[in-house]
Amino acid sequence: MPATLHHGDCLDVLHDLEPLQADLVYMDPPFGVGRQMSGRDGTHFDDLLDDPIEYMGFMRPRLESVLRHLHEDGILLLHCDWRQVHHLRLTLDELMGRDAFVNQLVWRYGLGGSSPRRFARKHDDILFYAKSPSYYFKPPLVPATSQRLKGQMKKATDVLDIPSINNMAHERTGWPTQKPIDLLKMLVEACCPESGHVLDPFCGSGTTLVAAVTTGRQATGIDRSEEALAITGERLAECDAGISKDPSR
Repeated sequence: MPATLHHGDCLDVLHDLEPLQADLVYMDPPFGVGRQMSGRDGTHFDDLLDDPIEYMGFMRPRLESVLRHLHEDGILLLHCDWRQVHHLRLTLDELMGRDAFVNQLVWRYGLGGSSPRRFARKHDDILFYAKSPSYYFKPPLVPATSQRLKGQMKKATDVLDIPSINNMAHERTGWPTQKPIDLLKMLVEACCPESGHVLDPFCGSGTTLVAAVTTGRQATGIDRSEEALAITGERLAECDAGISKDPSR
C-alpha cells in the first residue's frame, strides 16, 4: 500500500489538502520539554514551548485541523507525556466532546534514569478518542503472564508493556524521539481497519507509516523536517513500500 509524504508544518499542509477521511490519526507532537531534542548523527528538532499557554496555542489549531481530516467514524491517538497530558485531554474533551474519550493508554517502556527526589518516570500517555461510537477496534492480543494462562494469549490492557528502542536495535535511525515499531503496529492494527488510511501529522522518522504500509494500510505523513522525511523515505524503501511525494512541496 502506498505512503504519501508532505514537507511542511502540518497546519499549512492540512489546510491545503482535500479532506483525507483518515480512519486513524496518530499524533506524536513535541512534548513541550523546553529544549532542542538531539539524536545520533546530529539529528535534531526544536521542542521549545514549555509554557502551557504557548504550547496549547501551538497545539489547538493543529488538533482542529487534524479533526477536519478524520473520518466520521475515525480514531485519534495523541501521544504525550506528563508535561501536557492534562491540558491536551481537556482540549480534546472540548473539541470532540467528553463522550469521545475511550482510553488513556500508558506506554510503559522501562528504560531511562531514576531520581532520589521522585518516583522514576517510565511511561508515556496515549489519549484515545473516537469521533463516533461506531469506531473500528480489534483488541490486540499479548502473552498471558499468569500461571493459569501460561502459554496462552489475552486481550491487552490499557498498560502497554513494550520496550523502548535500545542502542543496538536494527530499527534505530538516530531520530531523537523514534518510537518502536512494535508499539505502532499494535496501535495501527487495533485502531485502523484493513486497507484503511492512517495519518501522522508529525511523522518524524516514519515509524507510523512503516507500521501502516507493512500491515496493508495506506498512510500519509507530514513533517517540517526534511531530514525526518529523508529517514522516513529510506525506511519505506527498505520495506518495499510505494512512496508518492507531493509534487507541490
